[in-house]
Amino acid sequence: MERNRTMIQFFEWHVASDGSHWNGLKEMAQELNKVWINAVWIPPVTKGQSSQDTGYGVYDLYDLGEFDQKGTVRTKYGTKDELIDAIQECHKHNIQVYVDLVLNHKAAADETEVFKIVEVNPQNRNEVISKPVDIEGWTKFIFPGRGDQYSSFKWSFEHFNGVDYDAKTGKKGIYRILGENKNWNGNVDDELGNYDYLMFANIDYNHPSVIEEVFNAGKWIIDILQCDGFRFDAIKHINHDFLGDFVIEMLKHRGKEFFFVGEFWNSDVKESQEFLDSIDYRIELFDVALHYKLYEASKAGRHFNLATIFDKTLVQSHPLDAVTFVDNHDTQPNEGLESWIDDWFKQIAYAFILLRRDGYPVVFFGDYFGIAGDNPIPGKKDEIDPLLYARHQYAYGEQDDYFDHPNTIGWVRRGTTEIERSGCAVVICNSDGGYKKMFVGTERAKEIWVDITQNRNDQISIDDKGFATFPVNGGSVSVWALSEE
Repeated sequence: MERNRTMIQFFEWHVASDGSHWNGLKEMAQELNKVWINAVWIPPVTKGQSSQDTGYGVYDLYDLGEFDQKGTVRTKYGTKDELIDAIQECHKHNIQVYVDLVLNHKAAADETEVFKIVEVNPQNRNEVISKPVDIEGWTKFIFPGRGDQYSSFKWSFEHFNGVDYDAKTGKKGIYRILGENKNWNGNVDDELGNYDYLMFANIDYNHPSVIEEVFNAGKWIIDILQCDGFRFDAIKHINHDFLGDFVIEMLKHRGKEFFFVGEFWNSDVKESQEFLDSIDYRIELFDVALHYKLYEASKAGRHFNLATIFDKTLVQSHPLDAVTFVDNHDTQPNEGLESWIDDWFKQIAYAFILLRRDGYPVVFFGDYFGIAGDNPIPGKKDEIDPLLYARHQYAYGEQDDYFDHPNTIGWVRRGTTEIERSGCAVVICNSDGGYKKMFVGTERAKEIWVDITQNRNDQISIDDKGFATFPVNGGSVSVWALSEE
């Protein structure tokens, strides 16, 4: 029987911009394997606007830290060779690598061009608020440091459909580029009328040459890195038809299993559900709705009804398509989507994603190793490690929920004969402490169970009928399982 899989997001916004990150991953691979991490999601690997760019201001899809462009050879995270070495080391330790791929826009063009646009209402991008006029936009990408190596394609304004800056006047706005068959992409999120445009020079996936070039870049990245999957950034801003064609092309090219997960950021789960129900290709989505439920629970304390924690979440409605997470680089303090889950609830939140049957959980680098920058936050490795161990060793088999109280809930994983000593009972409380009487199986009679988290030091004896009363501290979680001794 295959053991549970767990992913780590191996970056946060403030990792050092000194080019050491890929080497750090290489050095850490063995340790990650020891805490039962099976996959790493790494930040964008392609050259950005500068050596400090986190990778989301993507400049050149074919520069992985190899060419002297934008004032640097390496990316923020290191060189191409260091990246390849790190991935190979991860593979040695049975860790898959998922590459963050930014396909919505390009940034830091090499030259400006003059072209015709109409300005649109930022709150309704379908509403034109100006006559057609010429502007000077940063849309010419010639890649002087790379030349024609790997690809001879040069980007110009005809390959984009929107920009937000006129270099001639210095004016900012949302400008839709005019031309033959030129409009916002369809099949995107309908927020703000049409949410195709997000930032920088917006890629036009109505253009056949653009589609071919991005397909080629994706295949090239797979071949060079031998990665195991892609994380797509900002997919609600990308034509869903193109995304499906891209997924199918990459699978055909790879010729074997390849993992895809998309960031579809909307706190209302209906949008993600409708997206998943409308597509005919396989891609998983981050459970943004669950993140906000965990955030709300951390803020409300005892006033949050824990029995409702999974209501209106993706992992509840689409359990096979949900990638669950507690926090990430966007939700960490002082970032654009800040919704940082309070310290007291962090271990509880990780129990919710790591110890249940459904969802593919992600541990955030910032939660595990800590956050750097001007306002550092220490990591919670000591709180998360017992849960990683419990996920690897105990959290298997049928799941019985005891979501019958607003402040104290629990569930049992009944275990499997294929994994010796598996099975556990999880109890969570957001008030003054409590207990939950739960059935773990008649075959467990007389067994002695202990709290893997060590939040409690009791020893619990399973009774003759397979029941036990499992206690939990206030504002805490306990994971009860068969004692190792």
